[in-house]
Amino acid sequence: MITAHTDVVGSLLRPTELLEAQRKLSRGEITPAEFERVEDRAVDEALRLQEEAGLDVVTDGEMRRLSFQSQMTAAVEGFSEWDLNAFLWGEWQSDEFGEMVVERPPIAVVGKLRRKRFLSAEEFTYAHGRTDRVLKVTLPSPSLFANFYDPRRSGSAYPNLEDFLADVAQILREEVEELVRLGATYIQLDAPQYTLLMNPRYRSFYESRGWLADRWIELGLELDNRVIGNHPHVTFGFHLCRGNQASRWLVAGGYDWLAPRIFPRIRAQRLLLEYDDRRSGTFEPLTQVPEDKIVALGLVTTKTPRRETVEELSARIREASRFIPLERLALSPQCGFASSVIGNSISPEDQRAKLRTIAETAASVWG
Repeated sequence: MITAHTDVVGSLLRPTELLEAQRKLSRGEITPAEFERVEDRAVDEALRLQEEAGLDVVTDGEMRRLSFQSQMTAAVEGFSEWDLNAFLWGEWQSDEFGEMVVERPPIAVVGKLRRKRFLSAEEFTYAHGRTDRVLKVTLPSPSLFANFYDPRRSGSAYPNLEDFLADVAQILREEVEELVRLGATYIQLDAPQYTLLMNPRYRSFYESRGWLADRWIELGLELDNRVIGNHPHVTFGFHLCRGNQASRWLVAGGYDWLAPRIFPRIRAQRLLLEYDDRRSGTFEPLTQVPEDKIVALGLVTTKTPRRETVEELSARIREASRFIPLERLALSPQCGFASSVIGNSISPEDQRAKLRTIAETAASVWG
């Protein structure tokens, strides 16, 4: 198991060059090969940024993705037409930046799923040869795609939601097997859908799909654990947040209700938990974490430019160690810096400083 005391969740701010190249590609002003070279440079820059900050774990910054979960719809046939709003819908909130409401688009699975290519194998292959740090690959949790099931439009392909999610899980399980074959040692499932169940509005949406909240969690974890499979030499991470787009969030509340239902039952060895402000509740739910798991405390916010200090973060880690031993803790950002190409309202300099502070704090706390 990877025991690193520094970690990252996944995404980093997209460079201006990459965003401009995406626009040019959509207008036909550059070729796919030219665009790929821009993507390669963005990945190289992301790896260099994390290494220079002193992090033990790095990612490719999700530079090749529209959203943290868009690789599924990009790589798999069977979905209706979709765009970025397929992953943005909801009532997003922020005290600093105000609300952002995105209506749910008419997205649906309309045919049997068929993989056109692996989701992240090419991402991993490129980045793996360009860093000597632990390289993490992020994948979406299967039940996150319940959003894409519409009984009226999906029924001809999948008579029920459970059959659809089973196929999603199988595609992701095969993805994990391919990543392990290629040499991956750290794979993370992103699962923000579980925390949405704490909010009555989103809970009603999910329950309208067929099951009460406890059954949703039970089914979801069955699918997550199916994806994880049996890979003794691979570490799996499991990330829970409360929504992260354009510096905004979807729900608030501590892990108290979720912790006994999820922490002991997910087969991941590292839990990456959002803890950057009061919305996240107390550290007391950490008592539900089994002894064979490490918790990466997401104490560093990616949502605002506020610069945390080593002293502040060290104090919060010590506070958390009242509930779980210090040696089973690590430090990370609370979520990605850009869960989609929109990115959060911080500068590249803010991002760099926050990553460096994570490494400096870890050195101060754990040596």
